[in-house]
Amino acid sequence: MKTVDFKTKSDMEIVEGVKKDLSAYKYIIDRYETKLFRYIQRILYISKEDAEDILQEVFIKAYRNINGYNSKYSFSSWIYRIAHNEAVSFLKKKKRVVEGSGDIEVFEKISSGEDIEDDFVSELKHKEVRDLMSKLDPKYREVLVLRYFEDMEYNEISDILHTSVGNVSSLINRGKKQFKILVERYGKNI
Repeated sequence: MKTVDFKTKSDMEIVEGVKKDLSAYKYIIDRYETKLFRYIQRILYISKEDAEDILQEVFIKAYRNINGYNSKYSFSSWIYRIAHNEAVSFLKKKKRVVEGSGDIEVFEKISSGEDIEDDFVSELKHKEVRDLMSKLDPKYREVLVLRYFEDMEYNEISDILHTSVGNVSSLINRGKKQFKILVERYGKNI
């Protein structure tokens, strides 16, 4: 029997392979582990251990439900939706406010479209960006993370959040405006 190299296959080909041979699931983990871990940490701002626990739940749920995957959505959107749901469940269980985290490069992208002072953003240290991100409304933080950290298109974000593309666009624009206000309000005092 010929061994299939799933590393070069598309997500759909891997999913079909998993349906025939569950051991192929490791290729899904290999492809998404780092991305989903970063996503979980960036939207929740939690410890590495908590993020790993959530990630484990994501992969368990995806594994259990792989046969129910609807190819109407991209696999990426489907697994990110599971991660989103697990993050929401984690917050409900913890019932606590989370702190922010961010990368300067991402916010240079955000700022370029919203007239946020490039010089200020480029000089921010990671801690300062984290402080500003922690002040963002979580619904805006999540769409900004998906768009600028995870480089997702609006339709993918729409699938993950189960909302319209128009609503995603509005949330991103409002998030960018809120970030700009935070830069103007707190940035000069950090």
